[in-house]
Amino acid sequence: MGQRVLVIGSGGREHALAWKLSQSPRVEEVLVGPGNDGMRDVARRVDAGEDGGWAQLARREKVDLVVIGPENPLVEGLADRLRAAGLAVFGPSAAAARLEGDKAFAKAFMEAAGVPTARAEIFDDATRALRWLDEHPGRWVVKAAGLAAGKGVIVCDDAAQASEAVHRIMQEQAFGTAGATVVIEERLEGPELSVFAVLDGHRAAWFAPSRDHKRLLEGDRGPNTGGMGAFTPVPDVDEALMRRVIDEVLDPTVEELRRRGLDYRGLLYLGLMLTADGPRLLEYNCRFGDPETQVVLPAYPGDLYELLDGAARGHLPVEGGLPREGAAVGFVLASEGYPVSPRKGLPIDGLEGAEGLIFHAGTRRHEGRWLTAGGRVLCAVARADELGEARRRALHLAEGLRFPGAQIRRDIAAREAAS
Repeated sequence: MGQRVLVIGSGGREHALAWKLSQSPRVEEVLVGPGNDGMRDVARRVDAGEDGGWAQLARREKVDLVVIGPENPLVEGLADRLRAAGLAVFGPSAAAARLEGDKAFAKAFMEAAGVPTARAEIFDDATRALRWLDEHPGRWVVKAAGLAAGKGVIVCDDAAQASEAVHRIMQEQAFGTAGATVVIEERLEGPELSVFAVLDGHRAAWFAPSRDHKRLLEGDRGPNTGGMGAFTPVPDVDEALMRRVIDEVLDPTVEELRRRGLDYRGLLYLGLMLTADGPRLLEYNCRFGDPETQVVLPAYPGDLYELLDGAARGHLPVEGGLPREGAAVGFVLASEGYPVSPRKGLPIDGLEGAEGLIFHAGTRRHEGRWLTAGGRVLCAVARADELGEARRRALHLAEGLRFPGAQIRRDIAAREAAS
């Protein structure tokens, strides 16, 4: 009898996870909760109700593996509660998920592990933070220490902008309680890189690296978003550079997790910057990234169920670098007003009959029509042998999807595909 998997979450990342898991010959059925209407082609939607009864639902549905997609339930301890109920869970404990949920904790962790990162100061008092900036003019990055849906990072060109960022985060509470503490970090220069590692508490296996585009507008302008597109492979990352990432960042992190006794059976996301002095870690995330997952998984030829189930049970079936076939590029279509106040309920055209991989993030089906239901609405993905061809196909697919005010960054992977 085949295996049954429950994916918890409702966005494009969870659609990609459900899609890939459904391809495993060992998987009989994928359930997704709460999911969205666009996932019905690969999974059955379920709902645990307002009381969050995921353990009861998983037992009732005879689920063999639970995969937790978003960061919030991980930080709030859902993986711990499900494991306590006797379920196999892919997702770190709440104590380990602090690596994403508390940037101040993560910074101290990096220093203890000896991981190369930007120098930083941490403040829980706005007056002290502003005084420090007056005394230390320069280019800084100001980060809300808590979870802010990927939007709590403000990159500043000068001290005045940094002071304004502190004011917004701490005094105006732009990100709520997530900004009660801020990390003021040296602004590093260089291209960013995302590396996903699957951990089983002892060992690690990692996917081919990818690159996300965080800024809303082409040319890396505009506000930070949850991500406007991604691609893999990354041409400027050769085997030697990837080896440095593993030796200098991933391995010391896994060792520090073991030293602290932190239960990490899940996905560890390394957000890096490739500086002139080598790779530097910007942040940890405790889950698959969005939208990088939407390109990393299509380029992964292996059985995702075997990988995640093995990690959840403490026995990874493989170790080291995971294979990649060809290239994949994804373009996000975001609503007008995103990331501040996205418009919802707008009709989407072009989905019917579209040929290609389309992952739904913020959509719903109503009276026979597709409507927008979130900030990032869809992710159009294409695969090909070469990055340039994957990019051409993905952009063509994205431009065939239409809704009023749709925002698309058309420069995703443009520089890398041309190099």
